[in-house]
Amino acid sequence: MQWRSIVLGLLVLRLVFSCVLWLAFGLGPSWGFNFPIKFNFNLHKIELVRESERGSSRNNAWSQQAYASEDPHRTCAKISENTPKRSYLSFFENGRDEYDRKYSSFPDSLKSKMRDMAKEMFYFGYDNYMKYAFPEDELNPIDCEGRGPDVLNPSNININDVLGNYSLTLIDTLDTLLVLGNVSEFHRAVKLVIDTVSFDKDSTVQVFEANIRILGSLISAHILLTDQRHPFGDVSFDGYDNELLHLAHDLAVRLLPAFENTNTGIPYPRVNLKNGVPPDSINETCTAGAGSLLVEFGILSRLIGDSTFEWVARRAVRALWNLRSNETGLLGNVVNIQTGQWVGKQSGLGAGMDSFYEYLLKSYILFGEKEDYSMFTAAYASIQNHLRRGREACNEGEGDPPLYVNVNMFNGQIINTWIDSLQAFFPGLQVLIGDVENAICLHAFYYAIWKRFGALPERYNWQLQAPDVLFYPLRPELVESTYLLYQATKNPFYLHVGMDILESLEKNTKVRCGYATLHHVVDKSKEDRMESFFLSETCKYLYLLFDEDNPLHRSENKYIFTTEGHVVPIEQRFRERSWAELFPRESTDTHPAVNISNCERIPEERRFSLPLKSVYMRQIEHMVGLS
Repeated sequence: MQWRSIVLGLLVLRLVFSCVLWLAFGLGPSWGFNFPIKFNFNLHKIELVRESERGSSRNNAWSQQAYASEDPHRTCAKISENTPKRSYLSFFENGRDEYDRKYSSFPDSLKSKMRDMAKEMFYFGYDNYMKYAFPEDELNPIDCEGRGPDVLNPSNININDVLGNYSLTLIDTLDTLLVLGNVSEFHRAVKLVIDTVSFDKDSTVQVFEANIRILGSLISAHILLTDQRHPFGDVSFDGYDNELLHLAHDLAVRLLPAFENTNTGIPYPRVNLKNGVPPDSINETCTAGAGSLLVEFGILSRLIGDSTFEWVARRAVRALWNLRSNETGLLGNVVNIQTGQWVGKQSGLGAGMDSFYEYLLKSYILFGEKEDYSMFTAAYASIQNHLRRGREACNEGEGDPPLYVNVNMFNGQIINTWIDSLQAFFPGLQVLIGDVENAICLHAFYYAIWKRFGALPERYNWQLQAPDVLFYPLRPELVESTYLLYQATKNPFYLHVGMDILESLEKNTKVRCGYATLHHVVDKSKEDRMESFFLSETCKYLYLLFDEDNPLHRSENKYIFTTEGHVVPIEQRFRERSWAELFPRESTDTHPAVNISNCERIPEERRFSLPLKSVYMRQIEHMVGLS
């Protein structure tokens, strides 16, 4: 029995020693996700212990906040104003660690190899689409055949919302061909669209999808064809007579019935391109679907001098904005277009809401409407106040790294414990407004999930640390944010991220005739579908990430990308109207600084020598179960 007494004594001594260390130096274990010992995140522990003795302790571990009701507005740890604040960078001044050595450089030869690999990925999908699928909407990359609307099952909205029997993939890909420098194929594709595409179809499509994939691409390609100042040189061709613009106008006119006969001005979610709103159409739509039309509709109005399209899109945005909660300033994700009642009270950054926030900012950048910027800044403040969980500072202080959760729009209480892959767009949006450090932290979270599975599951349960919905349809959002963060920081780390994503896609999704949706991110089983955004966005952002000398980056003009990744120039002509004022308009003489994507870089003093420092990265890895 003597050995048991010795073991027991040692355990007691160890426990006492750990407690002494914790109280004296803050070197004890973390109680959130049971992270390993962290020397650079314990600077405030002693002060926090003193605060707790004064009755002001707080729990800011979002891993323990699910469904908490004590204070739904609490999101961050309280740090004393007198507590000395040290940047996490200071712990790496005297040496380089494994992450610094791995991520702090990226040879030009490797960059060139990755650029060529991204280009080959695009052409493998594009060439096989043209060979096996055109003029149908999508390529089935496993069976090597085309896919159109599911006419035998009109209720199959997963397919029919997107596919309209109008050569979707070809249209969605037009400006990507120019980004890759293939002017001759761009000309051939434009002529094919002009000669073969018609929107006089008995197809019922989602207004949102038709807008961002088809209308946005036609407008972008038209501008690139006709604007003599665009970065790709003179890419016009003899005989072009604004046909793409005429097609865009025709499509937009066919979408207009969605805005009629609604009591709120919020559009119906679907229209039939030939017959208007179907008689059995539902009266419910999502916030993103109804509120993400302003960029494309606004540019079209200003190109053709007809206010109708911008007017209906802006009316819808205002209607949604006026329905936000008086208590939290948040919007829900599903609304009744006749009554204005929220059917879905979930407020978050993902599906159903994502591009609504994105287009508030991008509409301001394009059109200079101060109203758009005011709405965006108010929305961003509400997001920070009610959706953000975790410590106050991104890379210092107590608690878990920041995370944006789904909450009830009326009280800010957590409504579920999952996030979805569409939320990975948000770091890119944070880059555009200059909130780069928070963008770095949030991007790290999604990248860590990618590292674990080689893809982003459609939903990830942050409490269970496991996927809730297991498929990955080749989405671009993480790549987009990676590209924008690299443009802002020029940190080689993001080139490593891009390489990792590129190699994962090549390894896990490449099939006989293209790249296939992952049905299951763990066992890597596949579905026979390659959505158009894979070529329009995923491949485009990967290529641009590695192509430093791309004309888009070297141009004196500035560009942004639509939510479908289409290139749009920022020009004075889009800040002017050829019609009388229809909306109250405040002065836009003073424009808040916004970082645009191609890119006004972040000033030197605001950059970071390494976005993911070792201890922080180890926290993230541990959190998602990485080795």
